[in-house]
Amino acid sequence: MAPAMYRLRLTPETLSDPPDLDEAQRAVVAHPGGPLLVLAGPGTGKTTTLVESVVDRIARRGASPDSVLVLTFSRRAAADLRTRIAGRLGRTVVTPAAMTFHAFCYALVRRFADRLGLAGPVPTGLDAAGHAYGAAVRLLTGPEQDFRVREVLEGSVETGRADWPDSLDGAFGTRAFAQQVRAVLAKARQLGMDPVDVVEAGEAAGREDWVSVGEFFEEYLDVLDAEGVLDYGELVHRSRILLADPEVVATLRAEISAVFVDEYQDTDPAQVSLLQALAGDGRDVVAVGDPDQSIYAFRGAEARGILDFPTSFRTAGGEPAPVLALGTARRFGPSLLAASRNVARRLPVPPGLPREVFEAFRDPRPDPTSGAAPPRGRVEVITCTSAGAEAEHVADLLRTAHLRDDLPWTRMAVLVRSGRQSIPALTRALVAAGVPVEVAGDEIPLAADPAVRPLLLALRVATNGRHPGPEEAQLLLTSPLGGLDAMATRLLGRALRAVERAELGGVAMPRPSAELLAAALHDPELLELCPPGPAVTAAGRLAALLRTCERLVRQGGTAEEALWGLWSGTTWPEALQRMAAGGGEASRRADRDLDAVCALFDVAARSEEVAGLRGVAGFLAEVEGQQIPADTWREADLRGTGVRVLTAHRSKGLEWDLVVVAGVQEGRWPDVRRRGSLLDADRLGRHGLEDPVPTAVRVAEERRLFYVACTRARSRLVVTAVAGTEGEGDQPSRFLDELGVAPVARPGRPRRPLTLPALVGELRRTSVDPDAPAELREQAALRLARLADATDAEGRPLVAGASPTTWWGMRALSDAPAPVVAKGQPVALSGTSLGAVLTCPRQWFLDRQASAGTTRSSAASFGSVVHVLAEHSAGVPLEPEERSAYLEGVWDQISFDANWLSAVERAEAEDALDRFVVWQEARGHLELLGTEVPFRCEVVAGGHRVTLSGTADRVERERDGRVRIVDFKTGRRAPAAADVALQDQLGVYQLAVAQGAFADVAGPGARPSGAELVYLRLPEKQTGFPQVFTQASLDDVPFPVEAGPDDRGAEGCPTWVHQRLRDAAEIVESERFDARLGPACRWCPFRGSCPAHPAGRQVVA
Repeated sequence: MAPAMYRLRLTPETLSDPPDLDEAQRAVVAHPGGPLLVLAGPGTGKTTTLVESVVDRIARRGASPDSVLVLTFSRRAAADLRTRIAGRLGRTVVTPAAMTFHAFCYALVRRFADRLGLAGPVPTGLDAAGHAYGAAVRLLTGPEQDFRVREVLEGSVETGRADWPDSLDGAFGTRAFAQQVRAVLAKARQLGMDPVDVVEAGEAAGREDWVSVGEFFEEYLDVLDAEGVLDYGELVHRSRILLADPEVVATLRAEISAVFVDEYQDTDPAQVSLLQALAGDGRDVVAVGDPDQSIYAFRGAEARGILDFPTSFRTAGGEPAPVLALGTARRFGPSLLAASRNVARRLPVPPGLPREVFEAFRDPRPDPTSGAAPPRGRVEVITCTSAGAEAEHVADLLRTAHLRDDLPWTRMAVLVRSGRQSIPALTRALVAAGVPVEVAGDEIPLAADPAVRPLLLALRVATNGRHPGPEEAQLLLTSPLGGLDAMATRLLGRALRAVERAELGGVAMPRPSAELLAAALHDPELLELCPPGPAVTAAGRLAALLRTCERLVRQGGTAEEALWGLWSGTTWPEALQRMAAGGGEASRRADRDLDAVCALFDVAARSEEVAGLRGVAGFLAEVEGQQIPADTWREADLRGTGVRVLTAHRSKGLEWDLVVVAGVQEGRWPDVRRRGSLLDADRLGRHGLEDPVPTAVRVAEERRLFYVACTRARSRLVVTAVAGTEGEGDQPSRFLDELGVAPVARPGRPRRPLTLPALVGELRRTSVDPDAPAELREQAALRLARLADATDAEGRPLVAGASPTTWWGMRALSDAPAPVVAKGQPVALSGTSLGAVLTCPRQWFLDRQASAGTTRSSAASFGSVVHVLAEHSAGVPLEPEERSAYLEGVWDQISFDANWLSAVERAEAEDALDRFVVWQEARGHLELLGTEVPFRCEVVAGGHRVTLSGTADRVERERDGRVRIVDFKTGRRAPAAADVALQDQLGVYQLAVAQGAFADVAGPGARPSGAELVYLRLPEKQTGFPQVFTQASLDDVPFPVEAGPDDRGAEGCPTWVHQRLRDAAEIVESERFDARLGPACRWCPFRGSCPAHPAGRQVVA
């Protein structure tokens, strides 16, 4: 076979046309040399000016591309700058012309690693400029550093290297404490402080906790050095150490002729010091920034730092650096400009600026080139009644802009204050409304990603040495690893309960379904006892997958290998690949899931010491313990196909035609809470304790963040908030008023989503609405017909839901694969199912035959517990402490909505059992024949064969030899006397006695003496007995007065119970399960799809 041949096709180099620069921009480009500060507000062309300045240095002044260093603050911004510079130069350069501060420091540390004691015996590679570097130092991501700090903290307590104050004992082991320690370390490095400096600052301030942090700091650095890793703060610090070396500085200054710094206002003191060491000798250094956009104080940036530039970087002659301002707003028109100025005027006035420079910077003029065009830009403020309504209105607004204004999704964005609080819920609402969404992988912690959670959960369950908990089992079974839906899981749980109930033989209550599902994943042999089916197969496959993963790890496998086994052992990867190859939102969602899973494997591959059970446990603790988003290496997740949803911080430097700033609530924006108040990282100074940051300063920081968010829009800005009513609930932020735009209240929710399914639904409702005008119904039908006829190039319908052939209500009634009752077989009924069939045949069929009912309620579980304990107390009563012990053993198996409700119900159960004991002690005149007595018999009623079955709570014998049945109830509502006379369950019990179904305990020939309902929750006044309701003997009163005169004595129906059985059997055999209105409709779980109710008619319309 001939070897494969490949051809590499390079993208042709294209030369971008030079932009039209205004006078201020030309002045910056023409700057002859030396330091220069350029103040540039949002949309004033600072990036263009920066690019043209670099191009001017290289193309006109002859500087080598390798000698021009451009520093910025994100990888995305650096990549954009490189692309634009290369486009203007018409060629690419070997050395990146733009990089982040940390990328520059990383290259510096690797190049001069030997001077830091990090290099190996021989160089290990060459950097992009051809310089040899010695050590492959690994840089910790933010989450990895967070985990490393917590790990070393635990070790510092064990080794005693750090003597922590007793006052901090309660904080140890918490993530919040580790984050505060990390903040102190970062602040120390920003200030250029070593561990000993932190100790001295603590001693000067009388802060024992700072002294301990300083001691811990030294141990932490030892651990980093031993592992050959650096965190971001340490990376900059080591770079500053290198730049204190005259030889290193001389080497770099000989290589670098000019330095350009973008977003200078976001530098921290350590980065400023580094820049001073590199270019503080009066050489060419141009800093571009905006003090009004200084929003990274939590990272150490100082708002006034940019204003100190002129004195920090003096000219060769010792004069302060000159300052220029870009004064033309190019991004937006007058409306948006005016709104942004309203906010900016409330920001502090930067001191020390020449008046003309400040005026040009703070009040830029609109772009004169658009003066002849109509005013551009629109600003809106919208208030909603709830957070859910706000999200739906935002979705409606975005879809309207896309469908009616033809605005591409990629030219819209939604900005929020907090990613963790707002992005997940907002993203779900947008996706549900059909809005394609893009969220960068580093906006949320990796472990919180929906595609990553099942893999981490499965890995933890497989390796923690115990079977999963009920909630974990439910999550795994319904995850892509299990592949079951909620209904299949519920049916599987019922099957497992049926198996265990049969094994227990009525002696005890089977465990809850959720607990049995968890046990089955740990012991798949339980599944072999269930009837075969897809759910049993899927659960068995998942259980086997978990066991395989456990064996792999126990044999020394790594976390990466274990994750790969879980991932590749299912059809999930193939399903995502198919979805990704398709189109629409499903494809985008699959892309996001694949990106997240790949990111997880990247982390597993980079992690160290992750072999075996101990290593995998450490890996899980590291990933799941990450409380902050990952670093920007996950920015590659973005594919440019949907609406960006991101935080205001991450929006810096970006712009879109339409921007929605959502969730602008008082208390959340501005958020003026102090961070790190335990260790006071913000008060750490070089010489001790500094004054706390005033609230006014924090409000100014929040206002700058709001200003940044509002200046990202090119054409339309929409700010939304929730406005509570009557002074209650959320209130809009004070910042909304500063825009100078009157808020518009949007009550309620949008009428319907602007999606095809929603349109089809509305047209369908209108077309059959009897209250709608005939002409409107006709027009709705015509539009449905037009949508139904729409097809693609291959003739496939574009809107399948519009065709009446797809509507349930237009389809013929289906035939079941098998009859409910086989021909020639009796109808099987119980006491409860008899009443259910006659009350509403539809509800009975859906609940009992289709198994579509809801999960077991806490009330039903309460009744089961009380019944079991009443059975145990029968005959020989249990002592109160014994009853309490029984109750304690089973109570946790009941799920309640709140702890207080569990406590109340527990007390109710105790009282109910006390009443049972009192009631039982008063029945000495009756002989107890049995409790929980099963029965089964066949009856002929009106010519229909019926099999009766069930379990009687208590069977007793009267002195005359007749049998009395007792049924315990735990409901809160007493029945009416007329209802008890015709209570189906008691009637079936009596008929079963007459048919000899209780012969095993009552002997042959027993006759019924009546039956009782004992309501254990309801006390009789004064006696302490439970309320008892009696049904007369079927022998004595075959047709009570309450039964009415109809059908008395009908052929084959000697009692009222026979009549009821005949009617129920006719319904079941006819398979006409109609809906019937009645009081039971109030609690029916199927009301939403019931044709007898308005809410359910739409299902069949």
